[in-house]
Amino acid sequence: MITHAQRFPSPHPQITLFKVSYKSEGLTIKGLLAIPEHQRPLPGFLYLRGGIKKVGMVRIPRIIQLASQGFVVMAPFYRGNEGGEGREDFCGADRYDAFHAFEMLRSLPSVNREQLHIFGFSRGGPMAFFTALRFPEARSVVIWGGVSDMALTYEERVDLRKMMKRVIGGTPAKNPEAYRLRSPVYFCEGLDVPLLLIHGCRDENVSLQHSLMLKECLEPNKRVETWFYPQYTHHFPPQENRKITFAFCEWMKTQNGEKPDLSPL
Repeated sequence: MITHAQRFPSPHPQITLFKVSYKSEGLTIKGLLAIPEHQRPLPGFLYLRGGIKKVGMVRIPRIIQLASQGFVVMAPFYRGNEGGEGREDFCGADRYDAFHAFEMLRSLPSVNREQLHIFGFSRGGPMAFFTALRFPEARSVVIWGGVSDMALTYEERVDLRKMMKRVIGGTPAKNPEAYRLRSPVYFCEGLDVPLLLIHGCRDENVSLQHSLMLKECLEPNKRVETWFYPQYTHHFPPQENRKITFAFCEWMKTQNGEKPDLSPL
């Protein structure tokens, strides 16, 4: 399903990095693909970024960090970015960019298609949630500082209101259905994939309330775990970020039904 792949300089000698193109609903979408050297197919990891346009763009060090834990990592830029066609619409039709990236990832010969995982940060949270709804065969989904109610984001983030009205099509009062369709809290019943929620309790970009609401609507019938950190905001200190990233990667591996390999590349 990859229509074009260009080798990209990798900072890690055992990880090959590509800038790839693939199709999503007729549009050409760009993304990064990181493949560790290994003798057997590895678990797949779909990385769904936060932000919009250049804000929150996929970073090579982050992708390499995740691939070094023994995953083949696919990170779409979303439509309209880095030479891709179309225009982002903040977890509207651009969620198909995540869906098709998941399908592309599981088609790769280097990937164990029985061990596929999904990760979303911030605005990538609902992208990850809806991808897990679409593909219940995924082994796990991790959402870090993720949006669960788009109308709540509109209320909390005065600085984003102009963008949200333009991209989503009005305010929550004028277009409530468009906000509801982008909000995981209204779709909890359908989730069958184990979910880990990570959140800083002092987060002012995406308040803890988002994760609390999602946790509440999923319990007690769904598999949900929470790691909440009272001292941190939206962006954790680098050292703590690395520790927690290693920990959630190990959590993902336990969802494969196998003992995780504790030695990263």
